[in-house]
Amino acid sequence: MNLKIKILTILLLHITSVLFAERIDMRKSGANPSGSALNTELINNTITRLNAKGGGTLFFPAGKYLTGAIKLKSNITLELEAGAILLFSDNFDDYLPFVEMRHEGILMKSFAPLISAADAENITIKGEGKLDGQGKKWWDEFLRVVVDIKANGLRDINKYQPIWDKANDVKALYAETNEDYIPSLKRRFFRPPFIQTLRCKNIKIKDITVVNSPFWTINPEFCENVTIDGITINNPLSPNTDGINPESCRYVHISNCHISVGDDCITLKSGRDLQGRKLNAPDENITITNCTMLAGHGGVVIGSEMSGGVKKVVISNCVFDGTERGIRIKSTRGRGGVVEDIQVNNIVMRNIHQEAIILDLLYSKMPSEPMSERTPIFRNINISHLTGTGVSIPIKIRGLEESPITDITLTDIYIDGKLKCIFENCQRVILNNVFVNGEKITKD
Repeated sequence: MNLKIKILTILLLHITSVLFAERIDMRKSGANPSGSALNTELINNTITRLNAKGGGTLFFPAGKYLTGAIKLKSNITLELEAGAILLFSDNFDDYLPFVEMRHEGILMKSFAPLISAADAENITIKGEGKLDGQGKKWWDEFLRVVVDIKANGLRDINKYQPIWDKANDVKALYAETNEDYIPSLKRRFFRPPFIQTLRCKNIKIKDITVVNSPFWTINPEFCENVTIDGITINNPLSPNTDGINPESCRYVHISNCHISVGDDCITLKSGRDLQGRKLNAPDENITITNCTMLAGHGGVVIGSEMSGGVKKVVISNCVFDGTERGIRIKSTRGRGGVVEDIQVNNIVMRNIHQEAIILDLLYSKMPSEPMSERTPIFRNINISHLTGTGVSIPIKIRGLEESPITDITLTDIYIDGKLKCIFENCQRVILNNVFVNGEKITKD
């Protein structure tokens, strides 16, 4: 077969798969819609079969479909009709064996994410249905472990710690992280994120509702061309249940989302400490627009795991109502990395319990050290056309003595705040029409 025939054959197969990709009605295929019987094997077998044929869609009509870990592959779509619920098992064993994943900026092996994909492309999750992570058992076990270790110094926290110890190079992980993360590594009960795609391209998540995540909710890692549009995330008060956390990704578009969670609503990250610096995979070319953030520690946050860098970010046309902080950029000594070229505009804030704007290089109590690759850098950040009412601290910019925050421009900012602004260890801060409680302010 000559080269021309090979190329024509490949094109024909591609066109055929696009025109005639199967759309499987999962209920007709035998999925149990009662919410009482696991459908994991059927779902994953269907994904594997469709992937082998070039791709296709798993369609879930109205009903409640109980499942364990779902492993997506290239050219696969999950589509949920209004009234359809993918109900994820709260039996931890349904997320074994441990798989490669990233947890709080550290590559390791741990529980499989509820929905995962690795080294795949052209993946879509869409529809008017719901994904329910049933996170309460995960939250309760996490909190139990934290309390027991603090009170009793327990090491064998549950049956999963020996599995984690065997699966990971514990000494290497200790060597690659700062002392501020060692307590987390000693705890060694790492809950799975809800949706984590690893080294994937062309990811779309549209219109669905996601609730009760065990840990971070939507967490693309090392991905390219990610679109998250029109989704709703509702996690109750719960530990570390961030909303959308793209990490070490390129070309990410987040729009028209409604988020209320137990931690940060949207967070941009790029790995932690030495491991993150060695991988050197920044979060870059990110747009966030037309989103509403309610409960959460922060509205839109960058860091603190930003060791690979975060750059070229635009945040616009968003409303924060009830978050603890508004725009928050945070890091600490030992991370290294650079946050730069950040543009924020057209933001409305209300009922912000702490800072409306905070840029902070003293996120944790790391001791002073000389300037080095471990020193984080914030620079070239522009924030404009922002209004805030019911705010505690209007603006807080706090750099390091060895690494001042530089080249910050605040323009047309109007905030009703209870306390004074804070400017420490920052240089070339320009304030254009910045008003707090009706009075124009300057840096000094």
